[in-house]
Amino acid sequence: MMYSIQFGSKEIFFQLSYSNRKTLGITVTPNMDVIVKAPIDSLLDKIKEKVKRKAPWIIKQQSYFLGFYPKTPKRKYVSGETHLYLGRQYRLKVTIGTKNEVKHRGSFIEVITKNKANAKTLMNQWYRDKAKEKFTEIAGPLIEDFKKHKTEPEGLFIQDMPTRWGSCTPKGKIILNPELIKAPRHCIEYVVIHELCHLIHHDHTKKFIDLQTREMPDWEKWKNKLENLLA
Repeated sequence: MMYSIQFGSKEIFFQLSYSNRKTLGITVTPNMDVIVKAPIDSLLDKIKEKVKRKAPWIIKQQSYFLGFYPKTPKRKYVSGETHLYLGRQYRLKVTIGTKNEVKHRGSFIEVITKNKANAKTLMNQWYRDKAKEKFTEIAGPLIEDFKKHKTEPEGLFIQDMPTRWGSCTPKGKIILNPELIKAPRHCIEYVVIHELCHLIHHDHTKKFIDLQTREMPDWEKWKNKLENLLA
């Protein structure tokens, strides 16, 4: 099951499982997942306290693994740059106008603004609006199909997450990172299916992997595509 703790301005998500062990163990995987294994009788509040105490180490480990990921060049939000949307590169065009808006036209994304310094803010809001629209459109059929397993999420939400593409809360809410809107449709489908599978299997066990593979046989292809494209 997914939980999180707040450490300063950073939210750290972790996967929690219980087993017949005497001490709590915390692991950070190469893909920056935080895995917490606790004794069966552990209280959640106590677990969160221990995770919070280890937060500096967790962040350090995640930063270490992040160093192996391809880096997307820092954007300046000026005309001529390329920006991703649903897996395709679009040329950015920033023009001065009487109002602030973003338009998707052919092979261009045009930012019309009263002040070019606002281009980044306008682009980020446009991405977020598109994420709300497209994620619902893409996830809808997948959620409907997943009802065959006698389960469905409580809702679909977007939230900025620095080290995760998606998460599933204990109450069954699926949360998606708005940055996913830059990835191909199949990458978004992979993340949705991954989180849907967590409604049935909370940990990355063999049963979880088997279910995910039945739902999306080529999921590894799209996982790698996503990590190489946006990391």
